[in-house]
Order: sequence, then structure tokens, then C-alpha cells
Amino acid sequence: MQQAAVAAHGLVKRFGDVEAVRGIDLAIAPGEVFGFLGPNGAGKSTTISMLCTLLTPTAGSAQVAGHDVVLERDQVRRSIGLVFQDTTLDTYMTAERNLRLHAELYGVPREVVTARIRQVLDMVGLWERRASLVSTFSGGMKRRLEIARGLLHSPRVLFLDEPTIGLDPQTRASIWTYIGELRKEEDITIFLTTHYMDEAEYCDRIAIMDQGRIIALDTPEALKASVGDDRVQIQTDDDPRAIVALEEHFGLRAAMVEGTVTFRVAQGEQFVPKLFDEFPMAIRSVSVARPSLDDVFLSYTGTTIRDAEAGAADRRRHSSHMFGRR
Repeated sequence: MQQAAVAAHGLVKRFGDVEAVRGIDLAIAPGEVFGFLGPNGAGKSTTISMLCTLLTPTAGSAQVAGHDVVLERDQVRRSIGLVFQDTTLDTYMTAERNLRLHAELYGVPREVVTARIRQVLDMVGLWERRASLVSTFSGGMKRRLEIARGLLHSPRVLFLDEPTIGLDPQTRASIWTYIGELRKEEDITIFLTTHYMDEAEYCDRIAIMDQGRIIALDTPEALKASVGDDRVQIQTDDDPRAIVALEEHFGLRAAMVEGTVTFRVAQGEQFVPKLFDEFPMAIRSVSVARPSLDDVFLSYTGTTIRDAEAGAADRRRHSSHMFGRR
């Protein structure tokens, strides 16, 4: 059996009394595009940091490219590329100089550096800007340059931590075009984190993470198929009463999700005419959607990623307020 490119067994990370990662088990095949999907604060970046040797696990073990992340840190670091959420480029240097400095740090043989720089800059469409200062680059160009830098030393595993965060939709789409191309051109495994549902669709498999645990792991299509029913959302003049009426008249359990009465039903489009005919209240709007990855997250956690992030932000603000009061 082929050795996993990334493997984790019971991986745990605690910060004082806070358990950020609560026992992760993973096996990612060579050449796979694997995604961690979940809200901010779910433990995705902490897990990536342990796999990249930036944090030491509290418990459990992990191997990357066949090397133990605790016992063989140097071998792991030589085997990986890493693109952080926040840029780490030197903006006062040119794009080419940033890459040459990286090549020196990673011991890339001098006789291949120039050709390799051309190769990775061509791959991300930046060869013509190689002599430009990074300070003149847009956010999307900087992210593409960071991906090129992460590839320069021919890593076996490329880690992308929220690779398109803060970018506009068009630039996000172009970044994914480059990621798809590099997968074809480089013999590489890609491990990424994201909280964008549409990005997770590009992955071969997804681990949905919430509150430090993996709650589901499969292909995007298999995860959506596991939900089954369509999602129906309605708006009325009295949403709490509408939730009760759906239970009484149709036996459907509904809840408020992102400010809308939401429930699941088989063949939603066929159900809507019956809903309008038999529902005892006026319906101001209705929408029907096939299962999405957001529905998968909702099915497993009882909330959407957006609501989970909003709740986490509220808890952080509350904690900061209480700390300030003390």
C-alpha cells in the first residue's frame, strides 16, 4: 500500500485549558487535493501548523512525506511548501529576489535556480513582472507569487492556509485556475484550508471541521448525497408562528437559519405548490436549493458556517469585554 503523503493519529493541541484540536485522524494520498472546510476558529490553521512543525502537538502523532513532525522536523520542512493566510513576502524586493532568497534558504542547487524560477513564475503568470517590486503587486499577484515561492524547492506537499482569503471573487477563481494547473505540472499533494464552500468543491476529498474535530470526511459529491433532501427557505410576517405551523400541518421541523425559516424536504420544487395551497399563513418569499456543502455542515452541526463564524466572533468580543472589565 502506498505510503500516505500526510497522516495523523489522535492529533491534539491544547493552549492552557483550551483544546483547539481534539483528536484528528487523517490519511491523505500522494497527489490528492485535500481540503479542510470549516469556520474560522474550528482548528484548521492549528492543525496545519502542527503538520508543518510550527506547533508541537500536545498528544498524538503525525507524519508528512513519511517523516515524523516532532522527531524529523528538518526533513518535514524540506519536504513541504507553505502559503500562509498573511503575506510573508519582502515587499521592498523584486519578485525574483524574493524567490532567490527562498532558494538560498532551502539549498536549491545554484545551477538549477534560474530555470526553476522561470518555471514557477511562468506557472502563475508572473514571469513578465519578475523585476517589479512586490510593493507594486495587487493582493492576487502577491498570493500567486507566494504559491510560486512555495513550489520553488519542489516540495512533495504544498500547504495552503486560506489561500484566497481577502481576495475578490474573480481573483479567487484565477488562483484556483493556477492551483489546478500546478497539480497537473508538479508531482505534488495539496492540503488546503478554507471556509469558502465553492472552493471546497475543487478538492478530491474534504474534511469538515468544527470545534476542533473532524465531523465528516468524504468527496464533495458523497457528502452532499448524504444530506439527501432539498433545503427550503421561506419568509413570513411571523416566523416563529410559521415554524410551529410547518410542524403542525406537514410534520416538518424548521429552524431560523441566517434570518430565514429553513427546513428540509424531499423533492422541494414539487412540495412548494402544496405549501402555498395548504399553509395557513401568507408566504412572502420561498427558495429551494439542492444539497450543498453548507447543508452538509448544517446537517452535522445544526448551524451554517456563516452563523458559526458569527457566534465565534460574538464569543471573542464577549471574552475581550469581560477581560477589559477585570
